[in-house]
Amino acid sequence: MITGFDAETGPLTPYEELTLVPVVIAGLKVKVGKERAVKNGYICDTLRKKGYDITEARLRKIINFIRTANLITGLIATSSGYYVASSRKEMRDYADSLLGREMAIRQVRESIEAQMAYY
Repeated sequence: MITGFDAETGPLTPYEELTLVPVVIAGLKVKVGKERAVKNGYICDTLRKKGYDITEARLRKIINFIRTANLITGLIATSSGYYVASSRKEMRDYADSLLGREMAIRQVRESIEAQMAYY
Protein backbone atom coordinates (compact mmCIF):
# COMPACT_ATOMS: atom_id res chain seq x y z
CA MET A 1 0.00 0.00 0.00
CA ILE A 2 1.27 3.48 -0.83
CA THR A 3 0.90 6.11 1.91
CA GLY A 4 -1.73 8.69 0.98
CA PHE A 5 -3.25 6.39 -1.66
CA ASP A 6 -4.78 3.77 0.64
CA ALA A 7 -8.01 3.27 -1.33
CA GLU A 8 -6.18 3.04 -4.64
CA THR A 9 -3.31 0.78 -3.61
CA GLY A 10 -4.71 -1.30 -0.75
CA PRO A 11 -4.90 -5.08 -1.06
CA LEU A 12 -7.47 -6.54 -3.41
CA THR A 13 -10.90 -6.98 -1.92
CA PRO A 14 -12.56 -10.40 -2.08
CA TYR A 15 -14.83 -9.02 -4.85
CA GLU A 16 -11.83 -7.89 -6.87
CA GLU A 17 -9.88 -11.11 -6.40
CA LEU A 18 -12.73 -13.58 -6.87
CA THR A 19 -14.89 -11.72 -9.41
CA LEU A 20 -12.84 -9.15 -11.29
CA VAL A 21 -9.49 -10.91 -11.59
CA PRO A 22 -10.90 -13.86 -13.58
CA VAL A 23 -12.84 -11.51 -15.87
CA VAL A 24 -9.80 -9.30 -16.50
CA ILE A 25 -7.62 -12.36 -17.15
CA ALA A 26 -10.13 -13.72 -19.66
CA GLY A 27 -10.17 -10.41 -21.49
CA LEU A 28 -6.42 -9.79 -21.50
CA LYS A 29 -5.02 -13.23 -22.24
CA VAL A 30 -6.28 -13.00 -25.84
CA LYS A 31 -4.69 -9.58 -26.40
CA VAL A 32 -1.45 -10.98 -27.85
CA GLY A 33 0.68 -8.43 -29.67
CA LYS A 34 0.89 -4.65 -29.44
CA GLU A 35 -1.71 -4.23 -32.17
CA ARG A 36 -4.30 -5.78 -29.83
CA ALA A 37 -3.48 -3.53 -26.86
CA VAL A 38 -6.36 -2.19 -24.79
CA LYS A 39 -6.27 0.89 -22.61
CA ASN A 40 -7.24 1.10 -18.96
CA GLY A 41 -10.19 3.40 -19.59
CA TYR A 42 -11.61 1.14 -22.28
CA ILE A 43 -11.38 -1.92 -20.03
CA CYS A 44 -13.07 -0.11 -17.15
CA ASP A 45 -15.83 1.36 -19.35
CA THR A 46 -16.53 -2.08 -20.85
CA LEU A 47 -16.64 -3.75 -17.45
CA ARG A 48 -18.87 -1.03 -15.97
CA LYS A 49 -21.30 -1.39 -18.89
CA LYS A 50 -21.53 -5.07 -17.98
CA GLY A 51 -22.37 -4.16 -14.38
CA TYR A 52 -18.96 -4.58 -12.73
CA ASP A 53 -17.76 -2.08 -10.12
CA ILE A 54 -14.23 -0.98 -11.05
CA THR A 55 -12.09 2.16 -11.22
CA GLU A 56 -9.00 2.90 -13.28
CA ALA A 57 -6.81 2.88 -10.16
CA ARG A 58 -8.15 -0.46 -8.97
CA LEU A 59 -7.70 -1.95 -12.44
CA ARG A 60 -4.01 -1.03 -12.18
CA LYS A 61 -3.90 -2.84 -8.82
CA ILE A 62 -5.59 -5.88 -10.39
CA ILE A 63 -3.10 -5.83 -13.28
CA ASN A 64 -0.26 -5.67 -10.74
CA PHE A 65 -1.73 -8.68 -8.93
CA ILE A 66 -2.06 -10.63 -12.19
CA ARG A 67 1.55 -9.88 -13.11
CA THR A 68 3.13 -10.61 -9.75
CA ALA A 69 1.14 -13.83 -9.35
CA ASN A 70 2.24 -14.87 -12.87
CA LEU A 71 -1.36 -15.37 -13.99
CA ILE A 72 -0.66 -14.07 -17.52
CA THR A 73 2.86 -14.54 -18.86
CA GLY A 74 4.28 -11.47 -20.59
CA LEU A 75 1.56 -8.95 -19.69
CA ILE A 76 2.95 -5.58 -20.79
CA ALA A 77 1.74 -2.02 -20.37
CA THR A 78 2.70 0.74 -22.79
CA SER A 79 1.17 4.02 -23.89
CA SER A 80 -0.82 1.87 -26.34
CA GLY A 81 -2.38 -0.08 -23.47
CA TYR A 82 -2.13 -3.55 -21.97
CA TYR A 83 -1.23 -6.56 -24.07
CA VAL A 84 0.58 -9.88 -23.96
CA ALA A 85 4.08 -9.88 -25.42
CA SER A 86 4.43 -11.87 -28.61
CA SER A 87 8.18 -12.43 -28.22
CA ARG A 88 10.94 -12.76 -25.66
CA LYS A 89 12.51 -9.57 -27.10
CA GLU A 90 9.35 -7.61 -26.30
CA MET A 91 9.51 -8.89 -22.75
CA ARG A 92 13.22 -8.00 -22.47
CA ASP A 93 12.59 -4.49 -23.80
CA TYR A 94 9.78 -4.02 -21.30
CA ALA A 95 11.90 -5.35 -18.42
CA ASP A 96 14.66 -2.89 -19.43
CA SER A 97 12.12 -0.07 -19.43
CA LEU A 98 10.92 -1.07 -15.95
CA LEU A 99 14.50 -1.14 -14.70
CA GLY A 100 15.09 2.37 -16.02
CA ARG A 101 11.98 3.66 -14.24
CA GLU A 102 12.93 1.79 -11.08
CA MET A 103 16.38 3.43 -11.09
CA ALA A 104 14.88 6.88 -11.69
CA ILE A 105 12.49 6.47 -8.74
CA ARG A 106 15.37 5.25 -6.56
CA GLN A 107 17.42 8.34 -7.44
CA VAL A 108 14.57 10.62 -6.41
CA ARG A 109 14.06 8.70 -3.14
CA GLU A 110 17.75 8.88 -2.32
CA SER A 111 17.80 12.60 -3.07
CA ILE A 112 14.78 13.24 -0.83
CA GLU A 113 16.40 11.23 1.96
CA ALA A 114 19.58 13.30 1.62
CA GLN A 115 17.52 16.52 1.67
CA MET A 116 15.93 15.50 4.99
CA ALA A 117 19.23 16.37 6.64
CA TYR A 118 18.25 20.03 6.14
CA TYR A 119 15.02 19.66 8.14
